[in-house]
Amino acid sequence: MKIPFFNYPKLYLESKNDYLQILDSVCQNGAFIMQRELDNFEKELSTYLNANFAMGVGNATDGLEIALMSLNLKPGDEVICSAHTMVATASAIKMAGATPKIVDIGFDNLIDPDAIAEAINTKTVGIMPTQLNGRTCDMDKIMDIAEKNKIFVVEDAAQSLGSKFKEKNAGTFGIASAISFYPAKVLGCFGDGGALITNSEDIFHIAYQLHDHGRDTDGEIKSWGRNSRLDNIQAAVLSYNLKKYQNVIEKRRNIAEIYNRELKEIEELKLPVPPSKGGFHFDVFQNYELEAKNRDELQKYLKEKGIGTLVQWSGKAVHQWEKLGFDIVLPKVEEFFKNCLMIPIAPYLVEEEIYYIINSIKEFYKVV
Repeated sequence: MKIPFFNYPKLYLESKNDYLQILDSVCQNGAFIMQRELDNFEKELSTYLNANFAMGVGNATDGLEIALMSLNLKPGDEVICSAHTMVATASAIKMAGATPKIVDIGFDNLIDPDAIAEAINTKTVGIMPTQLNGRTCDMDKIMDIAEKNKIFVVEDAAQSLGSKFKEKNAGTFGIASAISFYPAKVLGCFGDGGALITNSEDIFHIAYQLHDHGRDTDGEIKSWGRNSRLDNIQAAVLSYNLKKYQNVIEKRRNIAEIYNRELKEIEELKLPVPPSKGGFHFDVFQNYELEAKNRDELQKYLKEKGIGTLVQWSGKAVHQWEKLGFDIVLPKVEEFFKNCLMIPIAPYLVEEEIYYIINSIKEFYKVV
């Protein structure tokens, strides 16, 4: 049996005719940049998140960078972020003119609020928590730290659209956030795409100018800007996919529940925090990332069985990329990256495939 980590063609073929109609409609109208489809999707997304503003951008990295640029960061300013995140998180801080301050992870492999508190100094101006793998951080603790120290929060919510903490959506806690629509995301398009989310009208107008050559919503040039716009074809695809999004989330949560139930007896595995029913966390499981003893051998064995897996971020925490110039030791995340592995959790997986993955892992660890 062949089970790719993510099967892009299969996802497309499930709704091929609808996607072709979307493409034909946009192309027939010649509406490619900042037209009706984008306006509609931005309104739908802001409604879904219960946010005041959603602005389509070229990708989530641009969204983070634009959000930070809207806050007038200065050389020497520090923004705290997690070691367990894509380098794009730290890169956005650097490209916006500040210095990323990398800290360790907690029990759930998300940024550790205690590590945030310890890292704050006179240079600290903000916190950028990553809402990772479809789970939202403990935002009560993070927002409390930010308020006490009078610093901002910009969320990297690239992987967590639809996840919640205490019924509040990831991406709506801080002054702004960014979401990714990379094809493999829970809500994905057919290329790069992203959105900047904010409840602040001032931040929205500054960000809007930055993402469209300095033009504000009235079309007037108000500042220097750049070009980072979500195109209409991608917006139309996302609008279509958003209509069935809750079903996709439930499928992912159901698969995660099966994994947790069937793999929990394997002593060599540490599973992600389980789906929370009636608790503080509502997780959408962008990824199912576990920790495994003999990780490399397990990955090789699963590959031989036709099962695709992935070690996130090429197997390194942000501070472990030597060329970036960090000189710190973060023991929790470093230990985590020796063992972490992601297994398939896409919504198109059928029961036979799910149990083939489970049984293959059990075979490797000789669990009957």
